[in-house]
Amino acid sequence: MRLQEFRQRLRQGGGRDCHEQRLLRHWLQGRADDQGRQRLQHFLPPRLLDDWPAIRAALRQLTELQQQVVACDGAVRLLVGLADGESVEAVLLPRGGLCVSSQVGCAVACGFCMTGVGGLRRQLHSAEILAQVVLARSLRPVHKVVFMGMGEPSHNLEAVLEAIDLLGTAGGIAHKSLVFSTVGDERALRRLQASRVKPALALSLHTLNPRLRSTLLPHAPRHDPHDLLQQACEYAEATGYPLQLQWTLLAGVNDAPEDVETLAEQLRGRSAMVNLIPYNRVPGLPFERPSPQRVLAVARKLSSLGVLTRLRRSAGQDVEAGCGQLRARDLPIVDRRQAGAVLSAALNAGASDPM
Repeated sequence: MRLQEFRQRLRQGGGRDCHEQRLLRHWLQGRADDQGRQRLQHFLPPRLLDDWPAIRAALRQLTELQQQVVACDGAVRLLVGLADGESVEAVLLPRGGLCVSSQVGCAVACGFCMTGVGGLRRQLHSAEILAQVVLARSLRPVHKVVFMGMGEPSHNLEAVLEAIDLLGTAGGIAHKSLVFSTVGDERALRRLQASRVKPALALSLHTLNPRLRSTLLPHAPRHDPHDLLQQACEYAEATGYPLQLQWTLLAGVNDAPEDVETLAEQLRGRSAMVNLIPYNRVPGLPFERPSPQRVLAVARKLSSLGVLTRLRRSAGQDVEAGCGQLRARDLPIVDRRQAGAVLSAALNAGASDPM
């Protein structure tokens, strides 16, 4: 059931906007039908009340929990089956967070990410995104939702924006606790600025070198990373939520002192926080995680240059639930050794490019 069909069923049953909002709250927040100051049988029109059990059953069929794997840190990787037989992964994070997917696969094909291995299979519609939250809330409380799972949210913008709007209203989640993560898209930034619910923004930047970034993120929009950073900071300053800058640390690629200094220079005086994410290794790809000493040195250097820095240890790494490790587990892992060799050669060729 798509949200459009949900709304049509409500109108056919005599429902109005007030009924829609009440039923959306019941669904998204996992409320029982007898919760609230006024019971549904005293609130809904008779035809809609008769149809509500069937509507709710159709909403439940949007997703099916196929597997849950608990990590040592309390994170839980969820394999979520969809009605057409496809699947995505979501991650329950410690302290009430949830990482949701917006696509089956991903078209950006970041060179260090497992999700893009099989390419993009299809978009999720907004109800399927929301159903991940409903499913997760049936397992534990969820107070924060980050769009950092499978897929690039700006490539499925209409569905993601609708999901964000409903989570920030009927879903009862604070706007600053909704995080839109993107590789950068000017159109998406404009739409976010005009939205009723303005989420916090996370920009997956990883490097300020245009040629290196186009190699690492081959299908991301060809915007100059300096311009992207400028636009993202402007959005953050307009909303009052600091920009979350994602920087996956790749040994010998973007962890040099000059990388750190260039980034600090660009962030001087900006409302931004750098999330340093040590690379979570993916078999077949030509990258390595920096040593713990190197990771700590980068974090300390950024902090010494006045940049608010968080060393993010991806939750659920021991069960492959960390950043860049999500995929549809029922799909085979494509052998990326040949692709990895090509990417490695490209990286070596561009290693001498100035920052």
